Order: sequence, then structure tokens, then C-alpha cells
Amino acid sequence: MFKKILIANRGEIAVRVIRACKEWGIATVAVHSDVDKNSMHVRLADESVCIGPHQPANSYLNIPAIMSAIELTKAEAVHPGYGFLSENFNFAKILEESNIKFIGPSSKLIKMMGDKIQAKKIAKEHGLPVIEGSEGGVNDINKAKELCKKIGFPILIKASGGGGGKGMKIVFKEDEFETLFSTAKSEAKKYFGNDEVYIEKFFQNPRHIEVQVLSGKNGTVHLHERDCSVQRRHQKLIEETPSPVLTDEIRKDLFEKTVSMVNKIDYEGAGTVEFIYEDGKFYFLEMNTRVQVEHPVTEMVTGIDIIKEQIWIAHTGNTALKQSDIVPRGHAIECRINAEDASKNFQPSPGTIGMCHQPSGFRTRVDGSIFQGYKVTPFYDSMVCKVITHGRNRTEAIQRMNRSLDEFVIEGITTTIPLHKILLSHKKFIDSDFNVSWLDNEKIF
Repeated sequence: MFKKILIANRGEIAVRVIRACKEWGIATVAVHSDVDKNSMHVRLADESVCIGPHQPANSYLNIPAIMSAIELTKAEAVHPGYGFLSENFNFAKILEESNIKFIGPSSKLIKMMGDKIQAKKIAKEHGLPVIEGSEGGVNDINKAKELCKKIGFPILIKASGGGGGKGMKIVFKEDEFETLFSTAKSEAKKYFGNDEVYIEKFFQNPRHIEVQVLSGKNGTVHLHERDCSVQRRHQKLIEETPSPVLTDEIRKDLFEKTVSMVNKIDYEGAGTVEFIYEDGKFYFLEMNTRVQVEHPVTEMVTGIDIIKEQIWIAHTGNTALKQSDIVPRGHAIECRINAEDASKNFQPSPGTIGMCHQPSGFRTRVDGSIFQGYKVTPFYDSMVCKVITHGRNRTEAIQRMNRSLDEFVIEGITTTIPLHKILLSHKKFIDSDFNVSWLDNEKIF
């Protein structure tokens, strides 16, 4: 097994990886910006290296600085977590050329599946249903208009090289198209350095379903699905497994097609294949070549440590699991706790945490890196932790989450805990009568 792993990330995911490594006796290296020097991931790691000032471009996205930290500490492998450099094929390629193991798929696969147009073509070639739209990037506005008329409004304009809602515009009427097309291209250039966009049919009432896979040279296994349909502006707020809306027949078809595609592209590592689901049909959306924020709900129902499996596959090339080993039990829910004031249009709420009491108890888990005195800065993502609960069924998981959120005390900052309490008791959530547009169309506060 690896003797030392550097974690090229921060916050709760860095803490999560460090904990998995410690259980296997693997030494860990934390990298950090100047404002993160007292963070939990730095305190828990065996070694730490400051890689630059608070701006992500000068620290957590600073490849030369991270490579210097690897050389300085003699780390054998790098776990990228999620976000930052986790899907940067140039970073993975540099590590490959330096004989440092990247805990994830090859740079070639990251590049291939990171290009949403290319990924869509691959999915279609390997038997996954895809959304009607352009075959590739669209730059000519007149050709784009013709395609929109053929598909029919509403349509979705999406950046080829990105995600997270950036460079994404919904067009409901033809006379809105030119303005939104130009805006999408400008955003794509700003956030991803590439103004290429593509066009798809827009589904107005879909669910967001994703399938977790682990794959090695010896084949692919799926860890069942997650439902991530409680979103605001394409950002997930609550995730759960299993999905309350899939039938056994649809679930079987979804898993078989997903595993078949992942096998055919010779994927190695953990990955997530995402779909939209509407009117009993699912359509390929994208593949994330990394661990997901919401991976704990899958771990809670399967009992499988996905981070350890990533490390094992990186070390051996094979997955240690057979499909028969994976028997999900019960239901799990995750609430992302952000330093935001949901009652004020999700205004960021940086500050220093005062009293902090985190929930615990039967089948309750908190993944985070906060503590009394921790400074939540405005420089990074606003998520401060995640609460995950498990129950024998969905009702019990919701009840346990309500109890856990009632126990949670975080003073000094405003968080989204009050929003989650409202959502969990909302009739639409309890009845699972919602889709990805629910919170964008309905005033909760």
C-alpha cells in the first residue's frame, strides 16, 4: 500500500480522505493556503505545506506549488478530493509523467469525459439514451436558431467545458435566444477559458438521478443510485438513496446500461454517471470522474468506504468488490450545511464560529471540518459540513435528520439549517413530489 498520500484539497473532503488514510496507516500530507493554516485538515495530517495565498488560483489550483509540496514531502500518491484540480487532466498528466499516482482515472479519461460533448457521444455510442440536441459545439448563431426550432423550445444552452450552473441558460422563447446565447458563451469563457457551448432540449420537470460506480481492470460494480433532485439554481441541497421514484424495472435497466458503458471505456477508479429522469425515462447527463460531495449516503446504505476503494484501485488497478458484495440496506439522506442566509437570497455568511455542538447518535454522521474558533472565510465554497442520517426506511431517515438538525448548534455564522428543517417537513418533500425546479419556482421563505 502507499506509504504517504498528499491531499490536494481542503475542508471536509480533505478531512474525509485523511481519516481513511489513517485507518490504513498511510501517512498524509495536507496542503493549505495562508488563511487555512489552522484548519482541521492541517491539524489532522501528519505533515502540512503552505502552497500560497488565499486566492484559489494561487494555492489550491497552483499546480507548480502542489508539485513542489509533493517533491518536498516525498508523497507517492495524490488524492484530489472534489472540485479544484480533481477533474483537471493536465494535473493528472503531470503526475503520471512524474511517476506520482493520481487517485482517480487516467488523464486521457478525465479529458474525454470532462468534455460534455465528447462524453455525450461516448454515452450514445455505448447504449445510453441521450438528450436530443446539437452533435457538438455550436458557434454559428443562425445554425443554432435552426436547431432550436427543430428541437422545440424550451432549450438549454450549456458550456462544453464546465458545470455547476455556470455558462448555462434556459431559453423559453425564440426572441430570448440571441441574448442568452451570447451570455452563456461569455460566462463559459470567463469560468472555463473556453466559450464553446452546446444546445439540448430542456426538461421542465425532471429528477436528477446518478449512479455510483467503482471500476478496475477486473470490471465495474455499481453502488446503486442517488436522487439529487432538491436543488437551487443547479446546486444540490439534499441528496438521498434509494430514489423514491424509480421502479425496480427502471433501476435494473439503468444499472445495466451504466455498468456496460463504464466497462467499455476501460474506466479505473470511482466515478458517477448522472442522468435526468422524467416520465419514466432516463437520459445521460454527464460523468464525474471523481468522488462526489454526496458519496456518504451511498456509504451509509452499502457499508462500503468509497475513499478506501479509490485508494485500493489506484494501488492495485482492480476493484476489491463483486456486485454480489453490494447489498444496500435502508435509506439515507444528506443535508449540505452552507454558511448562507437562505432568507436573504442565500447571502454568504462568513465569520468566526462561536459555540459549536454537532449532532451524533444512532446512524447519524457529520462530515465536516468546523470547530469553535474556526474562521469561515469568503474565499471558498460556502459549504461548512454535511449531515447524513440512515434509517430502516425513508420516513425514519427523515425523522432522524430532523432530530439531528435540532441538535446542531453553530453560533457566529448564519447557516442553511433553518431551510433544511422547512424542506424536510414540507409536504412535497415528504411525498417525494418534487423535481429539480421545485425551489426555483416555489417561494419557501
